[in-house]
Amino acid sequence: MPEFVRYVLNGLMATVVHYAVLAFNLHVLGFPSAGLANLVAAMFGIAASFLGNRYFVFAHGARDAWHGQAARFIALYGSIALLHGLVMWLWADWLGNDYRVGFLLATAMQFALSYVGNKLLVFKQ
Repeated sequence: MPEFVRYVLNGLMATVVHYAVLAFNLHVLGFPSAGLANLVAAMFGIAASFLGNRYFVFAHGARDAWHGQAARFIALYGSIALLHGLVMWLWADWLGNDYRVGFLLATAMQFALSYVGNKLLVFKQ
């Protein structure tokens, strides 16, 4: 299976984990805040994404020390999250455009940057 297809599948699975934990937090654990429930859920989604990238998408990376990869992964995703927020602020708040379109644009940028960043920086051969 091509690497890019594995990357897409891993992203979908991480999204399912994120959403499932979000729903669990709200409906089973009774979190009073959707924002807090989502923050906790995002940590599970990010962990699932890291593990899937390490062992499924870029399996050659499983030979390297996980802590160095984890640090680079967190730095990459933190930077992309800040950039995503900046794009949303510029698009919707500053320019007054529809936030839904901005979200799609920012998410497409996030998808591309995370693939390239994971391939070249985090799980490099």
